[in-house]
Amino acid sequence: MRVCLLTDKPDHPLLAATAALLAGAGHRVTFLDPDAGPGDPWERIAPDGRGPAEVYLLKAHTPAALALARRLEAHGARVVNSAAATELCQDRGRLAEVADAAALPMPRTRTLAALSDALPGAGRPEHRYPLMVKSRHSRRADLVARADGPDALRELAAAWPDEPVVLQDFVPNSGWDHKLWVISGEVFTAVRPTPVGALPRGAHDAPLVRDLPSAWTGTALRAGEVFGLDVYGVDLLDREGGPVVVDVNAFPGIRGPQGAPAALAALALRRP
Repeated sequence: MRVCLLTDKPDHPLLAATAALLAGAGHRVTFLDPDAGPGDPWERIAPDGRGPAEVYLLKAHTPAALALARRLEAHGARVVNSAAATELCQDRGRLAEVADAAALPMPRTRTLAALSDALPGAGRPEHRYPLMVKSRHSRRADLVARADGPDALRELAAAWPDEPVVLQDFVPNSGWDHKLWVISGEVFTAVRPTPVGALPRGAHDAPLVRDLPSAWTGTALRAGEVFGLDVYGVDLLDREGGPVVVDVNAFPGIRGPQGAPAALAALALRRP
């Protein structure tokens, strides 16, 4: 089988290990960065004249990568994750709407056309603080910050006045995110510091990852069903009454879990 990985990071540990497993089993593996070089990336799909690969692993999330993925799908190629599912996860506003309609537990989310629209005054309602401020469109170096009051919100708006954003209720937590990575229904877990705020006093090492309650793994698997994903990550925080989803990422940078490359290789070879 011919497998192509759409990425600008072919040396990423997960991708490199997956490619090695596939190549070792006799499959032809190539890498393509949709944003590299001039011209239409479609022209670089099959330079050897053999036509498109049977499956494409869509690790890149840029507009060029999504456009290429849609074109590949139109020509009958299998793309994992699909362009539509990947694009949905890039829009935090739409993500929250779909999650709410599916009763997937997420913090209350409001979408604004510009961060300056969040500033108090001019008849706008006051916010409940603290709150999380995030770029509506997920990308590298986007805005993810906690605002503890109106002054902090004004500082963010001064730096990002025209940025489309979502505002989310802050979820009190231990300072650690539980990351659940899912590859074709197989769940891998890790713990990472939350992206904002300090760790708890005296906490230096991440807590051990033990068997998570079924409600946690069930929530992660449910997210895949709701958003149409095969390879994804779900960030969960512990809230009274059960876990709450604070982020969903299509094809994240999974690092560390044993078995993840083998699971991804098996997914690439799975027949639709």
